Amino acid sequence: MTKAVRVHQVGGPEALVYESVELTPPGEGEVRIRQHAVGLNFIDVYFRTGLYKAPTLPFVIGNEAAGEVVAVGPHVTNFHPGDRVAYYSNLGGYATERNIEAAKLVKLPDHITYEQGAVLMLKGLTVWYLLHKTFKVEPGHRVLIHAAAGGIGLLACQWARALGAHAIGTVGSKAKADLALANGCDHVILYNEEDWVARVKQISRNELCDVVYDGVGKATFPGSLKCIKPRGLFVSFGNASGPVPPFALAELNNHGSLFATRPKLNDYVGTRKELIEGADTLFSAVIEGKLHVPINHAYALKDAAKAHIDLEGRVTTGASILKP
Repeated sequence: MTKAVRVHQVGGPEALVYESVELTPPGEGEVRIRQHAVGLNFIDVYFRTGLYKAPTLPFVIGNEAAGEVVAVGPHVTNFHPGDRVAYYSNLGGYATERNIEAAKLVKLPDHITYEQGAVLMLKGLTVWYLLHKTFKVEPGHRVLIHAAAGGIGLLACQWARALGAHAIGTVGSKAKADLALANGCDHVILYNEEDWVARVKQISRNELCDVVYDGVGKATFPGSLKCIKPRGLFVSFGNASGPVPPFALAELNNHGSLFATRPKLNDYVGTRKELIEGADTLFSAVIEGKLHVPINHAYALKDAAKAHIDLEGRVTTGASILKP
């Protein structure tokens, strides 16, 4: 038996049930991990509420974690008990121990902690593909990053700065603005107090942005298009305020022949080679000091409901973890 947080019926934070679950021996190609830290993400909320559909009920929620290998199943040769590992994988993360396919794991370098590993696999790899693959950020580019003080936002600001880009961030409070500025943002806009579209135009001297990274969704979508220069890219990668509503393709033409994409991490780490490429690039950026991993909140695994309340209430900044 192990302890896990399961959802028996989708709904609010009260749907998160901390309970004992049976854990079978690892099967063929699987590894058992004793988890040391679990990442908290908005995608967890999407699964809990049913916006994203889990394959079965009940299910163990959670999408990234780090821990120690304690057992391996048949035909696993590249991992051994005692290995320090981390992963991104849909569901199963909110648990003290779990079985997982060995192909989904990466080994943690000595200089990366379990806590860092637990928040880098989803958030860090997301920032990797957004800035290196979806749109290749280069020196001189101007990027707009919504929710710039969040777990993905702070990493994105830092990496954009390291790549030589100029980053504009939107945040909801002065404290979050200070945090974003300390993590590489060149300009920060308080979206509750300012006309953020007008401010982007002012900051850019009406040249607008090469790319907008929008993980907020419904609330920011109309304005995001107005902040992109002709032939620029709108990247919608999250729905923190709700999904982007359907819109006519002609809307992209109205703002200067824009491009738009709705990427997801699975499509950028779909092969073992891609996963290793992303993880190696990410871990190197941390070890070389290009990225600092801001873990600002920690909750006991049994308090996952409180963590979700804080996350949805915009109380958290940077990354948050659950401790099994």
